[in-house]
Amino acid sequence: MKLSTKGRYGLRAMIDIAIHGKDGQISIKNIAERQNISESYLEQIIAVLKKKGFVKSCRGAQGGYHLNIEPKDISVGDILRALEGNLDPVECSVINDAILCEDSELCVTKYVWKKISDSINQVVDNITLEDLMLEQERIDIETQKKDSIHS
Repeated sequence: MKLSTKGRYGLRAMIDIAIHGKDGQISIKNIAERQNISESYLEQIIAVLKKKGFVKSCRGAQGGYHLNIEPKDISVGDILRALEGNLDPVECSVINDAILCEDSELCVTKYVWKKISDSINQVVDNITLEDLMLEQERIDIETQKKDSIHS
């Protein structure tokens, strides 16, 4: 399974908003600069995240975006599904009830696809935005330590 840039950039944007939005609104321009993402593409991604209720916007000179839900209550799976749709590795009736497959009764590989799907969903549903914020803080501290040693 391969995630598109929409899912990858959207996750990075959500982490950025969660970290930098603690004290106010974050502009698309600032997120785009920090994350090295095109502003116009980021606007499309943020529009989806706003529509799904993850972020809220405020207009005006000090406007921008902030989280609409606490980071501990947003999973990576929530974000990726909002941007990518389901995370199933294949279109298969065992995984997706909306798809009918004439061969599902005879298909031995369905067990593989189901296990992969279950594993992916279990992982992304058990990592929260808050977990990623804490991990970023840990990385930042380690980077500062290394920089101070080399100075």
